[in-house]
Amino acid sequence: MTDGVSASLRLLGLTGSLRARSINTELLRAASVLLPPGAHLTMYDGLGALPHFNPDLDVEGATPPETVAALRAAVREADALLVSSPEYAHGVAGSFKNLLDWLVSGPEMLGKPVCILSASSSATFAPAALVETLRTMSGTVVSGAAITVPVNGRRLDAAAIAAEPDLAAVLRHALALVAGSVSAPQT
Repeated sequence: MTDGVSASLRLLGLTGSLRARSINTELLRAASVLLPPGAHLTMYDGLGALPHFNPDLDVEGATPPETVAALRAAVREADALLVSSPEYAHGVAGSFKNLLDWLVSGPEMLGKPVCILSASSSATFAPAALVETLRTMSGTVVSGAAITVPVNGRRLDAAAIAAEPDLAAVLRHALALVAGSVSAPQT
């Protein structure tokens, strides 16, 4: 153990954006630079390859599409999730909601600690919707780790976000809370 963090703390980054230069993806990449010692972040990159959610493909005993099986395996193997998604029309991006829908019926989310990062202080509906959806899915949104990292349209990449002291401090605090939730069960 290092500072209460297991040497094998596995975090999975889930971005809700398909854009190549998404500020939400850059926020997750910045988090990977600021992780507590002993933690490792893997970015999930299959969002655009997921089929539209279809309950007929997700019935008990059915073999899910390969991309869905890979998503579920990545979530199952992670100790905690870092989520960052844009807000579109006062809601969660449709492609990201589709990803979440594929996780609803499985056990992968049960009690899984989750950190929600928002890149814009003007996004208020999507983060609240994500909290509600993830709690409904039996994920554990870590207290104090559903945060806004106010990059607000500035064209910063991961290195610039991590190098900005105020932004880095907010991210480090949320990451420490998530790491602590994994090493010490939530009550």
